[in-house]
Amino acid sequence: MDQDQQRRIIEAVVLASPEPISAARIAELLPRCNPTKVRALVKELNESYVESHRAFEIWEVAGGYQLRSLPEFAPYLKQIQKTRPLRLSGAALEVLSVVAYRQPVTRAEIDHIRGVDSGAVLRSLLDRQLVRIAGHREVPGRPIVYATTRRFLEVFGLSRLGDLPNLRELEDITEGDDEAGTPSAPETTEGEAAVASAGDANAAEAPPPLPAPVAPPMAPPGGVTH
Repeated sequence: MDQDQQRRIIEAVVLASPEPISAARIAELLPRCNPTKVRALVKELNESYVESHRAFEIWEVAGGYQLRSLPEFAPYLKQIQKTRPLRLSGAALEVLSVVAYRQPVTRAEIDHIRGVDSGAVLRSLLDRQLVRIAGHREVPGRPIVYATTRRFLEVFGLSRLGDLPNLRELEDITEGDDEAGTPSAPETTEGEAAVASAGDANAAEAPPPLPAPVAPPMAPPGGVTH
């Protein structure tokens, strides 16, 4: 089997997979192939898409590969989606950010950082499968701890949690925006105002904001707006 046929098989498998499929799983489907070779072939596919000005590319998200349309086509795709995109409020994004950067984290710890009760928001994130119950903290009372899900990675276009920007990276991005004349601070949400009013000690503990959700993909799940 030549490389061209291998690329076509990978393209078909990624297109047909209902969820991100790993390089290891793809390698199992191809004779005399391994994950390293799969990653190289995916890179070649994406290069060919760019050269031919295709409207999609293969993303590495949630530990696997998924075919997604380019962000510039999001306004058109939203008009034909049968299901409404997942919408997250400022408070939900704030809680999700705390969970993402502090996991595993208890509700009490989330409430302390935000300065407001987060119970209803947490339940909403659990229903949306962006947050999961990850066990119990081994302290008196054994409180529940929360963590993000694979769905979270997929929605935000992340391959793994390690891809979340750290505070230094976000500072670099902000400095670059300032030099370009672009406002670096987003509009303050109600949740952010609540954190500020809780005092400097709590605000200092707040984690960096999450990266922006990605545009709606070519295949499920749908994108996120807020």
